[in-house]
Amino acid sequence: MKGYFTNSPDAPAPLTCTVERKVRFEEVDPMNIVWHGRYPGYFEDGRVTLGDMYGIGYLDLFRYGVAAPIKKMQIDYIKPLHFGETFSIETLLHWTEAARMNFEFIIRNSTGEKTTTGCTVQLFIKDDELMMFQPDFFAELCEKWKAGALPSADPQ
Repeated sequence: MKGYFTNSPDAPAPLTCTVERKVRFEEVDPMNIVWHGRYPGYFEDGRVTLGDMYGIGYLDLFRYGVAAPIKKMQIDYIKPLHFGETFSIETLLHWTEAARMNFEFIIRNSTGEKTTTGCTVQLFIKDDELMMFQPDFFAELCEKWKAGALPSADPQ
């Protein structure tokens, strides 16, 4: 499967993190598989972890008076996860010079098989207005990212 975002050749590598989870009973349907509506929450687990790692988490946004609502979400289901199964959520933040955040997600089961992939696009809003430029704190992160002054991957 091809990636969700295209990057220019001079773009820095995506920022990444991986979160480990275990499927809880409340997340499965009567067929003992994760209900499809739970996957946005799994994506959220990845976004929160990556955001906190790089100073762009929800509390950071709140501190700067910026919101970042989801404009677009896509989920591609490949194979199911089951109750009690351990899985990982790999989250990638793709480079863009636009006033948005492009997240990609790869969920793998305990054997490393891809079970689900997806993406979200989040826009920046301040004072109920769509921001046409990156907020200063995000622009600063992007400068460091482009200069190679940020880690590009987390240890797995």
